[in-house]
Amino acid sequence: MPLIRSIIHALWMLVTVVPWGIIMCVASLWTKAEPLYWMAVRWLSWAIGGARVLLGIKTRVTGMENLPQDQRAGAILLVKHQSTFETFYLPTLMPHPLAFVFKRELIYVPFFGWAMSRLDMIHIDRSQRAQAFNKVVDQGKRLLDQGIWIIMFPEGTRIPRGQKGNYKSGGTRLAVDTGAPVIPIAVTSAKVWPRKAFIKRPGVVDVSIGPAISSAGRKPDELMREVEAWIEAEMRRLDPEAYR
Repeated sequence: MPLIRSIIHALWMLVTVVPWGIIMCVASLWTKAEPLYWMAVRWLSWAIGGARVLLGIKTRVTGMENLPQDQRAGAILLVKHQSTFETFYLPTLMPHPLAFVFKRELIYVPFFGWAMSRLDMIHIDRSQRAQAFNKVVDQGKRLLDQGIWIIMFPEGTRIPRGQKGNYKSGGTRLAVDTGAPVIPIAVTSAKVWPRKAFIKRPGVVDVSIGPAISSAGRKPDELMREVEAWIEAEMRRLDPEAYR
């Protein structure tokens, strides 16, 4: 049954992303950045809704009160990365537009990537590390000034359930340079939607949003260690079976 459900969900995403990607590319010729972003979120909500109905994947969120309440307040979300699920789900959850920092190659993915390339996000060339980070800072400042939150995965890639990746300080460097607070987020998506796995299983994904951490007067590496400690401790609380 999980295989059949996963096939149906994959077909659901395919038949919806093709026309919606085309619609977004055409609409981008005259639609402003924020309305276009919420158009993209509509498709993500269909993907997540399909996961709920077809795959039996539910979500449980705690800590929404930790998000900045000021409509113009900036924030940098630093998120545990276990699967594709959180990249789809978090934009549908957050009250602000999000700007992902992602590798440039993704914009060449048919339909999905083409639509992403029309959004006001930060795509970088990882082969040019110094220039890439300068671009993150320059664009990050501009987006934060517009009230757009930056979202980054400090481990850099999807990490198997129960494991910890190498936390890189790019997100906290951006926070220190811009003065924005960082918000750590733990996600247990690999319980139901493992990395690089086609078959998904029913269950509950916990999303825990931690208290905002001020970047004022902090050093990036020290700040990232605090973020890492909170996320990894929270992961062990949320999914103890994975860390036995």
